[in-house]
Amino acid sequence: MAHYQRIGEVPAKRHTQHRAPDGTLYFEELMGEEGFSSDSSLLYHRHIPSAVVEARVWDLPDLATTPNHPLIPRHLRLHDLFTGDDWTSLDAVTGRRLVLGNGDVRISYAVCGAPSPYYRNGIGDECVYVEAGTAVVETVFGSLEAGEGDYVVLPRATTHRWVPTGREPLRLYAIEAHSHIGPPKRYLSRFGQLLEHAPYCERDLRTPADVLLADADADVATEVFIKHRGAGPGGIAGTVHVLPHHPFDVVGWDGCLYPYAFNIADFEPITGRVHQPPPVHQVFEGHNFVICNFVPRKVDYHPLSIPVPYYHSNVDSDEVMFYVAGDYEARKGSGIGKGSISLHPGGHPHGPQPGAYEKSIGVEFFDELAVMVDTFRPLELGEAGRAVDDGVYVTSWVRGQ
Repeated sequence: MAHYQRIGEVPAKRHTQHRAPDGTLYFEELMGEEGFSSDSSLLYHRHIPSAVVEARVWDLPDLATTPNHPLIPRHLRLHDLFTGDDWTSLDAVTGRRLVLGNGDVRISYAVCGAPSPYYRNGIGDECVYVEAGTAVVETVFGSLEAGEGDYVVLPRATTHRWVPTGREPLRLYAIEAHSHIGPPKRYLSRFGQLLEHAPYCERDLRTPADVLLADADADVATEVFIKHRGAGPGGIAGTVHVLPHHPFDVVGWDGCLYPYAFNIADFEPITGRVHQPPPVHQVFEGHNFVICNFVPRKVDYHPLSIPVPYYHSNVDSDEVMFYVAGDYEARKGSGIGKGSISLHPGGHPHGPQPGAYEKSIGVEFFDELAVMVDTFRPLELGEAGRAVDDGVYVTSWVRGQ
């Protein structure tokens, strides 16, 4: 986000000496995007941030994908991926399972109860939606409290870890970009402020806590798991760096690049007399994809309106809908419920299930909660997506008649 933040101790002038009380110099690190041409922050470390004493391969989970061929819409049951008490020993980083992906974005699902390793995604930003549970997301910028309904946006190469804090499983829907993720440009001024017509504003964003983690085990060797560009599936590889010190040795930082959280309940829906198109539900965007959310809202109030979506062809995009809660009117009779994903691929016209079109007439309020990702290149199925495909959704518009 492009509004300035400052936490901890920073010098009066950037790129000048910043010393500890004992006179030793702190080490300044610029974390910036687009080669010094976009948002950045300056972090001040107790130790040299590039120091590494050991490196080894991180064998990533299965990231291979299979084309959606023959081309069909699909229903994926995410809640069938993790059963029993296995989640208690899984974590939010190494426990992710790939559901869908392409060269621009990967969508994974995790159910976990254990702290993750320290982790850095060197490929792109992450936007992680918390379906259920609570956690503290510890980062080099400070900590974020995360709970049900939160989006946690983590800039590329932010060192962090997820620490579950509740007794119930932490359920995470992870959207990993090969680019940066931010608010839609049409909602921003030319200087980066969220405008009056945007469905949320800076007041709704939660930034890292004012207390940094610099005193925690500062001189203890620490492993950091790194996802980066390489020769693996999708051009992705993994490495573990062993640092001679704890990565959270920052005594202060300032700038316009940092992780933040936004709760879906703070999204103000845009409605109208007739059905509004999906872009009004947009919350974030990345390169070649957008993220939207459908929240409880009043619906169309034209006297002849049909509140459920009209049938539409995804000419340029694949549409992925993750059904989080509520009663999704347009999908009644399809088998889709809480924890489901629908994939409607480009080239296939889709819309409400049989009967939903007529039944929606006169409805004034939709009690639904869903997170949508639209991609502008075809999505392929990951191992998790293949494992929980119901196999019959393609015929649901016929079976319901």
